[in-house]
Amino acid sequence: MNNKLEVSDANKSRESHLPSIRLALYFGLVLILYFPVLVSLVHDWLNDPDFSHGFLVAPISLYLVWQKREKLKAPPLPSNWGLLFLASGLLFFLLGKIAEEPFLQQFSFLMVIAGIILFVLGKDHLKTIAFPVAFLIFMIPIPTIVIQKITFPMRLFASRYASDILDYLAVPAIRKGNVIHLPNTALNVAEACSGIRSIISLLTIGTLIAYFNNKTLWQRLLVILTTVPVAIAVNVFRISLTAFLVFNFGPEAARGLFHELIGAALFLGAAAFFYLFSSILSRLVQVYKGKFEKRG
Repeated sequence: MNNKLEVSDANKSRESHLPSIRLALYFGLVLILYFPVLVSLVHDWLNDPDFSHGFLVAPISLYLVWQKREKLKAPPLPSNWGLLFLASGLLFFLLGKIAEEPFLQQFSFLMVIAGIILFVLGKDHLKTIAFPVAFLIFMIPIPTIVIQKITFPMRLFASRYASDILDYLAVPAIRKGNVIHLPNTALNVAEACSGIRSIISLLTIGTLIAYFNNKTLWQRLLVILTTVPVAIAVNVFRISLTAFLVFNFGPEAARGLFHELIGAALFLGAAAFFYLFSSILSRLVQVYKGKFEKRG
């Protein structure tokens, strides 16, 4: 009788570890298939300052999965719908390979990951770690053609409103396109000053803040959507401040460590604003919810 119980326990133990073994096997095969794609991702992070934050995204995502470890201990309920995700992801990979489009190949990696989780563990497990998986989108660079179409209008927008602010501050400035002419120099609002880098980085940070601070979907979406106009406004202010300092202290104010420190300080200020906004929004919702419950 004891021998039968021991055999039964051993079988249950093997069955409980089977999903983990299957996950490890599938992910191992995916890493082999996507190795060139992942190498190209790292290359982009190293060489494109707009996406250098990509190095942090995967570790953060893994940490968020680790936070859900207790829920992930629930028995898996495999779903064959995962095969549809998997097939779709592999199709995107193939199309990206044929068209030599890195974005399609990189995006397909996320679809394949989601498909494997759904197929091996089921929809409840995928739902549990849906945010960490979706958060990986921030490690994928936006296609160059899209960046080029976005950045030029943003450069014109930033230079225009920075010029208006300079007029308000009584700084003599003439704008021609994306170039602001001052009495002692001319400031070219280059692609690096378009604000796209701030938008991408603050969108990543704002999404994390919303995830941790806000519990309902509409609150999270509001915080996330707020990052775009705030990032644009911060960039306009940064250009205005740079031009003001250049007018008063010379062209050196637009170069070197001092210029970088100004950008870093404004970026940290914007991140602090999002945290404060998110916290206040969450608190207000709790207060009003409590009032409505008392009235009910």
